[in-house]
Amino acid sequence: MPDRILSIDGGGVRGVIPSAILESLEEHTGKLTRDTFSFCAGTSTGALITAAVAAGIPAKKISEIYLNDTKEIFSPGAPWGVAKRVITGSVYNPKTLRKVLSGVLGGAAKWTLNDCPIDVLITAKRVSDGKPWYFTNDKQSNARTTGKLNLVDCAVASACAPTYFPPWNINGVGAMVDGGVGVTGNPVYQAVVEACDYDVYSDTSVVLSLGTGYTAESNSNPSGLLGWLGWTLNELLDSPEEQQTQLVMRERTVRLTRIDPALTGSVSLDDYKAVPSLYEQGKKVARSINWDALLKE
Repeated sequence: MPDRILSIDGGGVRGVIPSAILESLEEHTGKLTRDTFSFCAGTSTGALITAAVAAGIPAKKISEIYLNDTKEIFSPGAPWGVAKRVITGSVYNPKTLRKVLSGVLGGAAKWTLNDCPIDVLITAKRVSDGKPWYFTNDKQSNARTTGKLNLVDCAVASACAPTYFPPWNINGVGAMVDGGVGVTGNPVYQAVVEACDYDVYSDTSVVLSLGTGYTAESNSNPSGLLGWLGWTLNELLDSPEEQQTQLVMRERTVRLTRIDPALTGSVSLDDYKAVPSLYEQGKKVARSINWDALLKE
């Protein structure tokens, strides 16, 4: 397989946008995404997609998770959710997220990262020391400390955005939260470093970086504790995204394509009611992609 790297941003329910784009890819090639890309990296919702891609789940089925299961994942809602966030520090139960992902992956839910037939990289941050972690397959050239970890646990840990989910504990590592907190909302730079510096990928590899959509303006007038908390968290999760893309473009010679559509309005990570509209936006973006040109070596 040619050296091709796929990187998927975080963004909660907005993950349906890259899944819709991957549907278009699979329709064009007639192959699973993992048969087109030999490396897949993801943060948060992108980590969930990465786990599904590695397990050979068709993109259409991944989209159906967003369309059909996000309401279960993001329950309870307001007004109890607001009170729960204030009292306990989070709203949703990550065990529900794990149950949904495990059900989709089937037997692959028992896989370690080393069991994945393609290279993967999943980002998270450890609560105890704030250290970023990059969960990836063991290789001779890397530290070989994460390959035996469970694929689903790594993906769930990456998706535990503070104040939405409590931290997820990984045995031997500790309590983990969303890798996008101030670091890798867009993991493309870390993916390229892992592939090209710690593996045998060419420095001219094809790289596709999928965003989950952005709004031109954030909430510039937050008020109250919860308003400022939401603003701060969104900035921590979203602000590094384009920085990572620029790092790759300035420091690397890989052939990078970045797809991150502008959204018509702000969408919170847990707004499951927005998923159908986001899905249509993703399909609209996908129709403009020239896959033959993008994938050409």
